[in-house]
Amino acid sequence: MFLKSLSGRFFLLTIIVIMLAEVLIFVPSVARFRYDYLSERLERAQIASLALLATPNDMVDPALEVELLENADVRNVVLRRDSFRELVLSSQMLAPIDYAVDLRDNGAWRLISDAFEVLWNGSDRIVAVVGAPVKGAGELIEVSLMERPLRNAMIDYGWNILWLSLGLSVATAILLFGAVRSFVVSPINHVVRQIKNFQSEPENVDNIIQPGAGVTELFDAEVALQSMETDLQTSLKNRERLAALGGAVSKISHDLRNILTVTQLLADRMEMSKDPMVQKTAPKLVNSLSRAVNLCERTLQYGKASEPPPVLVRFDLAALVEDVVEGERLAIDATTEVSIDFDIGTPREIVADPDQIHRVISNLVRNARQVLTARKKPGKVLVTNGQTDGFYTITVSDDGPGMPAKALDNLFTAFEGGARAGGSGLGLAISAELVKGHDGLLELASTGSNGTSFQISLPMVEPTEQLVLDNVSRETV
Repeated sequence: MFLKSLSGRFFLLTIIVIMLAEVLIFVPSVARFRYDYLSERLERAQIASLALLATPNDMVDPALEVELLENADVRNVVLRRDSFRELVLSSQMLAPIDYAVDLRDNGAWRLISDAFEVLWNGSDRIVAVVGAPVKGAGELIEVSLMERPLRNAMIDYGWNILWLSLGLSVATAILLFGAVRSFVVSPINHVVRQIKNFQSEPENVDNIIQPGAGVTELFDAEVALQSMETDLQTSLKNRERLAALGGAVSKISHDLRNILTVTQLLADRMEMSKDPMVQKTAPKLVNSLSRAVNLCERTLQYGKASEPPPVLVRFDLAALVEDVVEGERLAIDATTEVSIDFDIGTPREIVADPDQIHRVISNLVRNARQVLTARKKPGKVLVTNGQTDGFYTITVSDDGPGMPAKALDNLFTAFEGGARAGGSGLGLAISAELVKGHDGLLELASTGSNGTSFQISLPMVEPTEQLVLDNVSRETV
């Protein structure tokens, strides 16, 4: 479990890295140890030979000669002085030389390879070591010695380096472990605790993380997390508002349906009037009431926050747009110079859900009319149509002041995409969902000081088809 944590893995990684570094240090150091070992034997042998040369006739007692060789840790000593090579000291048991080592001219790679050759193949071989005497005491000194003590000394040196390296690596790892725990792991755990607190109670503002890490990367992560939690909390609040609104709409729709049903019966009787104006107006009133009743029934049937799938039929787009335009014209204040017009060309007939498309166009035309009316200047709203690349297109444009920049980021989001003061943004959000239910697209075609234009794109399909978006929640009022 410890090695699965960040600090635990960092602890193990530190030990491994330091041990690898020590291996790289050990390779040249063990070669240097061998060189120093042999150099020391040459110096001892030189001192022993000088002691012999200081005696009369260069003769010493055999017991003293053995003692000198044992102190020098060699088997014999050969000294070259004045171009003469002389066996100065020797043991009673002479053995053939297995190989020679010249310490006067050795490169780094040669020293390293020879050192590991001793460790790998070291045995009871006899080594002849040649070097230059110190202090100019001769031209050359040569000794012979057993290789096994050298190999044993090198192995002991290696073990000492290993334990020293292991101790240093563990001590360093512990220090770094504490530093990582303090400066990295603890801030990460703080972020994790903040996430868990927010997860347990996301609606609580106090659970939003407040950036304060001293490490730049962690501080950036906390800033990003704070932004995400703020956006998520806003989204959750909007969903709660929509859910509450949906529940209220279901209750209102129930009572409103009863009221509209009675009003519809009265409107049916108005059709029997002989007044020409009443006869002209009554059918439109009946149609509007029928759509209102159907909307209430669908709201109750499909739940408080969902839209039914579109029922696709072929209908006359020009008649539908004319009905929308005439209804919106009635809402224009006589004191304003705002006009609403339409120009429906080919194709006049499209395949879609007429009730839902009526709601979409009504929302767009109503929004444009309200913007122009609030401006209190002359203006015009125009509805046109066309087709392109297998799609029907319907465009609602105006010559108003354009949309404010703050409305563009969340244009089709309920409660956030309001384009005018006091607007909730529900109209555009509902319209976008209804068009999406047709597998189409509602988009802002253009906006600026010359006006705003929205375009509806609906796929060309057969009337017998029904388009249903899987698992799409269509929120409505």
